[in-house]
Amino acid sequence: MTDKRRYVELLVNGVHVRLQFDTASDITLISKRTWNLIGCPQVLPTEHTARNASGDILKLVGIIKCSVEFRDNYFTGNCYLTNRHDLDLIGIDWIDKLNLWDVPLSEICMMKCTNSPRDLPMVHVAKKDITIEDLLQKHKKLFQNKLGCCTIGKAKLYLRQDVKPVFCPKRQVPYAATDKVDKELDRLEKLGVIQPVNYSAWAAPIVVVQKANETIRLCADFSTGLNDALQNHSYPLPLPEDLFIKLNGGRYFSKLDLSEAYLQVEVDEDSRELLTINTHRGLYQFSRLPFGVKPAPAIFQQIMDTMLSNIKGVAVYLDDIIVVASSAHELMSRLDVVLNRISQAGFQLQKEKCQFMLDSVKYLGYIFDKDGRRPDPDNINAIKNMPTPTDVTTLRSFLGMIGYYSMFVPQMYKLRHPLNQLLMANAKWYWTKECQYSFDEIKRILSSKLLLTHYNPKLEIIVAADASNYGIGAVISHRFPDGKEKPIAHVSRTLNPAERKYSQIEKEGLAIVFAVKKFHKMIYGRRFTLLTDHKPLLSIFGSKSGIPAYTANRLQRWAITLLAYDFRILYKSTEKFGQADVLSRLIANQKQESEDSIIATISLEEDIHQILQVAIKATPLSAEDIRRYTQEDGELKRIISYLEHGWPSHIDNKNIEQYAHRRNSLSLVDGCLMFGNRVIVPTSLRRKVMLELHAAHPGVARMKALARGYVYWPNIDAQIEEYVAKCSACAKAMKAPRKTEMQSWGTPSNPWSRVHVDFAGPINGKQFLIIIDAFSKWPEVHYMKYVSTQATVKKLRQVFSCFGCPDILVSDNGPQFTSAEFSRFCIANAIRHIKTPPYHPQSNGLVERFVDTFKRALLKAEGEGEIEDIIQRFLLSYRATPNPATNNQESPAEVIFGRKIRIPMEQMKPKPEIIQCKNKRMERQFNKRHGALPRRFNVGQAVMARDFQGVKPTWKFGIIVRRKGKVIYEVKVGQKIWVRHANQIQPTRQEWEIESDRKHDIPLNILTESDNEIKKDPNKKKTCTTLPRRSQRIRRKPNRIKINPKDRYYP
Repeated sequence: MTDKRRYVELLVNGVHVRLQFDTASDITLISKRTWNLIGCPQVLPTEHTARNASGDILKLVGIIKCSVEFRDNYFTGNCYLTNRHDLDLIGIDWIDKLNLWDVPLSEICMMKCTNSPRDLPMVHVAKKDITIEDLLQKHKKLFQNKLGCCTIGKAKLYLRQDVKPVFCPKRQVPYAATDKVDKELDRLEKLGVIQPVNYSAWAAPIVVVQKANETIRLCADFSTGLNDALQNHSYPLPLPEDLFIKLNGGRYFSKLDLSEAYLQVEVDEDSRELLTINTHRGLYQFSRLPFGVKPAPAIFQQIMDTMLSNIKGVAVYLDDIIVVASSAHELMSRLDVVLNRISQAGFQLQKEKCQFMLDSVKYLGYIFDKDGRRPDPDNINAIKNMPTPTDVTTLRSFLGMIGYYSMFVPQMYKLRHPLNQLLMANAKWYWTKECQYSFDEIKRILSSKLLLTHYNPKLEIIVAADASNYGIGAVISHRFPDGKEKPIAHVSRTLNPAERKYSQIEKEGLAIVFAVKKFHKMIYGRRFTLLTDHKPLLSIFGSKSGIPAYTANRLQRWAITLLAYDFRILYKSTEKFGQADVLSRLIANQKQESEDSIIATISLEEDIHQILQVAIKATPLSAEDIRRYTQEDGELKRIISYLEHGWPSHIDNKNIEQYAHRRNSLSLVDGCLMFGNRVIVPTSLRRKVMLELHAAHPGVARMKALARGYVYWPNIDAQIEEYVAKCSACAKAMKAPRKTEMQSWGTPSNPWSRVHVDFAGPINGKQFLIIIDAFSKWPEVHYMKYVSTQATVKKLRQVFSCFGCPDILVSDNGPQFTSAEFSRFCIANAIRHIKTPPYHPQSNGLVERFVDTFKRALLKAEGEGEIEDIIQRFLLSYRATPNPATNNQESPAEVIFGRKIRIPMEQMKPKPEIIQCKNKRMERQFNKRHGALPRRFNVGQAVMARDFQGVKPTWKFGIIVRRKGKVIYEVKVGQKIWVRHANQIQPTRQEWEIESDRKHDIPLNILTESDNEIKKDPNKKKTCTTLPRRSQRIRRKPNRIKINPKDRYYP
């Protein structure tokens, strides 16, 4: 039997699909079978209903957006998914878009026999025709709903230098949640994600999150110390420009999603101890890469790049894999290669989140399709859909945003003028056409390319989020090198009725998490700055010691979400926060997805009663006392009423407002108010409880810790601080505060510019003055018989006469240095005197360290000689030894003198030949000025030597016995040997009377220059010594000059 129906073959999402040609259908319908074949695109809910030709209702599952191609016609349109497996119709909507009315049916349609098997949609790949189903069937091992294990690399973590292990105690899990946590721990252990250990130097606490589907997720809070101790993994994340090049020109796209991506990567065995978690069942170590470790994104990106390298048309950003091609045939070929690589690497995919044969993809603020790249309109929808202000508050927020962006719009002040009139004093609210025009024009400018900038990870990334009573908004921006900021995208949404009841801190936290999720692709794995105008969030989301244990349930959940991001959170006042503030006030209605919840607050009724009893037993009161005085307390009665009947939208009492912020943690047990596991103490009993808390005089921190385990009331921390501060017993025994940051002395630029002085002793009953040069580390040690100011000043003058006066002198507060006389001495010598704080020797640490070295040196050398000799040996060694604190590690002597000083060790070195250079010029000047002539005496010559022993110097007769140098002689005078200079020796007058031709008794060789003594002839008898003959030179009277002022020159 022949089927008279006609079919059209189209390309839907790049897949050949046959649809029945039906001009009686207003809409196009596809079956679930066809939906699977075209890649399971996203199905959006629809409120429309359809009826068949018989009038029966046809159930529609939802609406699908897909790409359609027929011959040369191409469009993106919607079709409806039915729950039937055999209903595929092309209706009037697609017939109109394909413009098929004027085309003969014989050219576009085909017939099909009812008794023949239904043909499957096909694409041609290589030599074999395969479908998407065939491709998925071929790689079915990738979709087994199990945890994969990467085979091409492991994660290795490296610690920073000099970090200490951080071991955090376990966090309590409520009894009602214990079973779920146990099952999750068992599941992870069975999968090989974690393994039990008996000991670890590192440990992080866990936080348990209950998902919307009632399952739980176990998270490790590595912000407690590990993340700060880890080095960054030096592997770059891909730049958008590189990814855009791979995506541009594509016509067909597919997205692949890895199942629990990070947990598929093994951790190196040496790094597993760092990833230890502390649970109620003991310690476990992660053997797979967990969520929230700071280097994880870079490690995972490196593995992904290794796995999918050298494949055309593949863009990889962390766990997002996008495959792009210009034709369906090419896309299927590339998908086949990619799936093979993923299979070989040991990973598993999550089929429900994979999408195939898409006509476009959204990525990093852009939409990529066959027409190329264009900005994502969602980035500006928050501004384009902004409703008109209805009062002064919303208008002021809008103008605040304008002020933030006005630097980019020179003529903005003209547009603002009609709006500014509404903010004037006593102005009535009247929204005119001029106001509406200005508002619309400003929105147009704010959403234009004039203000939006392209995403560039090389620039600083700023994320600002804010919340109002009925909406939240966020902006992601770039800060340029000149300090200006330009937005990349804006987002906002309204709060649902439940969220509007949140406290303000919860609304602000919700805004931050909303922003981070929306901008995830642009900020994940990169450092960014998070701005908020709510200061309390800094301690919750920016804490370096982990998520605060007493943070509200909802805020804990959001803090866990932020653990995966690398950011710093800063506070910005509301007045300067216009870019995000207006988005939270002027917003369009949007739907909100269901959220996860922290199960840490789940508890059974018996547990609550037990907690109440434990809390009350810690106080000197009974539960009856708490219950009775709670009923008499006006504030607590109102709190109980609010718990039973709902909280009001406005609270005028500050104390009750504090309770409102903690409403999610409040409960009523047996007439007693509880805040978590702490009993709320009525006002009349708080003084008594405070006395009990401070009975053992604990400090502020311990007293707060004790209180946080049992009792609560508003401002209890401040009252504890005040109570401890006023306790006289605690004040008297107060310990020293924590040391401030070290401020070292700067290095002087010259020797002897800054000196440090101090006294050392008594050592063996003696006091020593120590002086250290800060530049060269040259020490001076002087024994001080007296340690008075006068003696100190005298000794310093002696030292300064050798080295000069320093610019700065540093000393302690000894009486020698604080006297008026010492001040006058410093002023007179232009010395700046710096005194260190009393009882703080660290401020004069340079000399203090030397004093310690000096004392230990004397102790070690005790008994090795006189103390003065020991000191001099120590100083010689210290001054000649290279000092690591000096430039180039030179010795103090080298720094201060520019040379090494000679020590006894020097004699072990061979001496090089020394050529002594005389100062000829100085000799000539001296000889000319004094008329000096050479004077030479011979050994054995009788002379007159100068005698300095008497009151007045005289001359004594002697004999030259040795010549020690050019002008130094040894003269024998009587039985003594004197050493005299040639200028202190005169020839004897006797030699002038000796005849010049008298024969010499002394051989001539003895008269020559020699250092030898006189050689005696043993055969000759001793006779009188003969003197050399007198000089025969003719002496003339000098012709002395006579000065005549009129003469111009003299011959």
